Amino acid sequence: MAQYELLLPKMGESVAEATVIKWVKQPGDSIDLDDTILEIATDKVDSEVPSPVAGKLVKQLFAADEVAQVGDVIAIIETAGGDNPAIETPVAETPKVEQKVETIPGIDQLPSENKAVATDFSASERFYSPLVKSIAAQENISLAELDAIKGSGADGRLNKDDLLDYIANKNGGSFATKMLTVTLTPPAPPASETTVNKSAPVSESLSSNKTSTTSVNGADEIIEMDRMRKLIADHMVMSKTTSPHVTSFVEADVTNMVLWRNKVKNSFEKRENEKITFTPIFVEAVAKAIKDFPMINVSVNGTQIIKKGNINIGMAAALPSGNLIVPVIRNADQLNLVGLTKAVNDLATRARNSKLKPDETQGGTFTLTNVGSFGNVMGTPIINQPQVAILAVGAIKKKPAVLETEHGDVIAIRHMMFLSLSYDHRVVDGSLGGMFVRRVADYLESWDLNREI
Repeated sequence: MAQYELLLPKMGESVAEATVIKWVKQPGDSIDLDDTILEIATDKVDSEVPSPVAGKLVKQLFAADEVAQVGDVIAIIETAGGDNPAIETPVAETPKVEQKVETIPGIDQLPSENKAVATDFSASERFYSPLVKSIAAQENISLAELDAIKGSGADGRLNKDDLLDYIANKNGGSFATKMLTVTLTPPAPPASETTVNKSAPVSESLSSNKTSTTSVNGADEIIEMDRMRKLIADHMVMSKTTSPHVTSFVEADVTNMVLWRNKVKNSFEKRENEKITFTPIFVEAVAKAIKDFPMINVSVNGTQIIKKGNINIGMAAALPSGNLIVPVIRNADQLNLVGLTKAVNDLATRARNSKLKPDETQGGTFTLTNVGSFGNVMGTPIINQPQVAILAVGAIKKKPAVLETEHGDVIAIRHMMFLSLSYDHRVVDGSLGGMFVRRVADYLESWDLNREI
């Protein structure tokens, strides 16, 4: 018999580690090719790790809720090799952590307040993960200081939570540390005198909405947040404390858009085997408006404004668990309406089924959320950091409206919709925010009833 070492696969350029959520296969279980071995979680996305070989699971090297680095051996599988040589263990590609400074023509790069120190980690006998090294360099922590920090991992290994706790106790933590806490690791459960359901795992699969509950005084109950809800809570609080939010509203007459969609939806579904919703139409209008007002497609780095070269639009999607996730349509301005429809449907379906890849929720430059899908006419959404704006589209309602005609003003029943844009007032003023949301409305109002797709 031969043994195969199953490695934690590379999940994207920006993903260096993952948390083991649940083992689907137990030691002794038979495994077929492509069977799911375990479920893992990154900062937002839960994924399944399939088996590249058939055999029997011999050993699990990480327990539930433990963090593994990309390339770590996470399980041993016994294969029916007989006298054949053992299956060669694939060499994991080590993720490269690079710090890139984006330059903007005409704007001098300003000196950074905290310059990372160059530390020779080879001088220490202790193992440090790439993420721990990156945080230590960002926070100017010397190797001697790092070696003195007590680790809570296996064999005293220092993990990122240990380091972030040390930094927080030392100086309250920097903004960079807070960002890393939100985007790279699930927050630890809050300490409490009364522990709720200790036996229950901290993290759950996105496909399950199980939560720990304890009855209080017979009527009230304590419900422990799941992993994703903790991440969402921290991310929302961080966004509100980072960006001064301002919201502008526009009401749009989308009658032509609604009539056109009703006219083509059946033939479109027969031809493309896809349902066409209003979402790809909204995405197209947003992409066009961003090209007209590119300074809405930026992020902020201290006193630097980083103008994004690509238009990557995130679309907020509701999950069966009640949580939200934001998959990203990359280069949305380069897709036609058919391509946008297929991208929207594909991402929405895989989001609901927990099949998104980690990279598919990262790299967004602007976010669209459809509050109208819940029957709401408008909303004031929170910016998805590090972006500077998010557009909410409300429910489409029939209303009496005044129309200007060559024979005078008339009142007619029209399909009306509110659009609301929340933006970061540090870099987006009311004029830019107002003109942008108005331009999106203009594209929707001027929809061609005879458009061919």
